[in-house]
Amino acid sequence: MSTEKSVAYQIKNSYSVLNEHTSQTKNIWLVFHGIGYLSRYFLKYFKHLDPQENYIIAPQAQSKYYLNGEYKHVGASWLTRENLEEEIENVLNYLDAIYEAENLSEVDNLNILGYSQGVSVATRFVARRKIKCKNLIMHSGKVPEELHNKDFSFLKNTGFSFIYGTQDEYLKAGIVEAEEKRLKQIFPHNLDILKFKGGHMVNTEMISKFA
Repeated sequence: MSTEKSVAYQIKNSYSVLNEHTSQTKNIWLVFHGIGYLSRYFLKYFKHLDPQENYIIAPQAQSKYYLNGEYKHVGASWLTRENLEEEIENVLNYLDAIYEAENLSEVDNLNILGYSQGVSVATRFVARRKIKCKNLIMHSGKVPEELHNKDFSFLKNTGFSFIYGTQDEYLKAGIVEAEEKRLKQIFPHNLDILKFKGGHMVNTEMISKFA
């Protein structure tokens, strides 16, 4: 008979930043990539922002793998259903370390953005660790089912935005309507729903609105 056991151990993981945090910085971003990305490549979607005023931090999903069945390009995934709660805690512990290293508790102009699978990580981090932010931006992804209005009730002045493409193959008719309805229940105040003509892609024009 087989039995699964677990152990605790320390690991290191990288994260990527764009620009520098200086006295001229007006916006600090914590941005979570989607499945298949590496954080350093995800930063390309923020290069159009004023480099003097925007400092971007991109955490790196820990589960890396080769893309397309070829041993060339590497991507990464945040979470799967396997050992989900343990994996969530592992990710949150990693994000805690970034949050401390970048002194994010000291800033009041923090934008948190999740794209696709990154939405589940961004919203869990905010909800479970009670992270205060200026904007919580959910781009082309769904909020995890276990999160509810009470999990975000500590955020009094935060702006909540849901961005998606009208031709997004992962948010087809019926799915997106249900998600919009649910978001209005979770975020009854300060919720903006922003649509654009396009598919499952990062919309840099929409991102600019928060800079």
